[in-house]
Amino acid sequence: MKTKNTTEQSSNFDNLEKMTSLELVTAINSEDQKIATIIKEQLPVLTNLIDAVYQKMNEGGRLFYIGAGTSGRLGVLDASECPPTFGVSSDLVIGLIAGGDKALRDAVENAEDDTDQAWKDLSEYNISQRDVLVGIAASGKTPYVIGGIKEANAHGLVTGCIVCNKDSQLAEVSQIPVELVVGPEFVTGSTRMKSGTAQKMALNMLTTSVMIKLGHVQGNKMVDMKLSNDKLVKRGSEMVAEALHIDLSKARTLLLKHGSVRKAINSNSN
Repeated sequence: MKTKNTTEQSSNFDNLEKMTSLELVTAINSEDQKIATIIKEQLPVLTNLIDAVYQKMNEGGRLFYIGAGTSGRLGVLDASECPPTFGVSSDLVIGLIAGGDKALRDAVENAEDDTDQAWKDLSEYNISQRDVLVGIAASGKTPYVIGGIKEANAHGLVTGCIVCNKDSQLAEVSQIPVELVVGPEFVTGSTRMKSGTAQKMALNMLTTSVMIKLGHVQGNKMVDMKLSNDKLVKRGSEMVAEALHIDLSKARTLLLKHGSVRKAINSNSN
């Protein structure tokens, strides 16, 4: 009899419905504490993926994510946060989810079972050998993702994946597989929990590291962030004030004049 995938194994806890609220959150927290340790073990592989993405972006390439369900949503989320945080174009990191944008809010039946659709979706973006494709799937067996990675390999792309089962089909076909085996979920099979958290943490590391290496951070500041609301204008003004040793009012004036923290600082540094 074949052993169940780790993500489908029975929870380490039972009779959940009988637990108090404090017992529930204590137990969930005890499971969540395992995630960072598991990710630490995969840092060397994650580093390889970061370096591959950085190299391709330096050559004019892009990063694509494909996934279904929670995994797909996490890829779209990470991609959508890069432009406002780092001031990059919205077509530098692109997240695609099985079933299209409708699937971000509502499940699209059978969308993840089509092995050909991912490459069709990617082809609309003229994906090429300059790009990197990362498949995200907790199970590691999502047909939409596996099909996309296989086709990307055949077209000469660098491919990677983030999975939460060991020795999965997706890891087998990916050139740089990041395997975050965080163990059974608190609610059996609910991979929006530990698996989703692990994937989000890995994606944070991936794009943040790449953007830092590309020069979109100075010191520890988001100097290229988009000034899209009052909160960010205030944050940017504080960065400028700190860097130039001037008062906040003058810093705000300079920031709005130049349109970015980087330009405000660089144009007025001695």
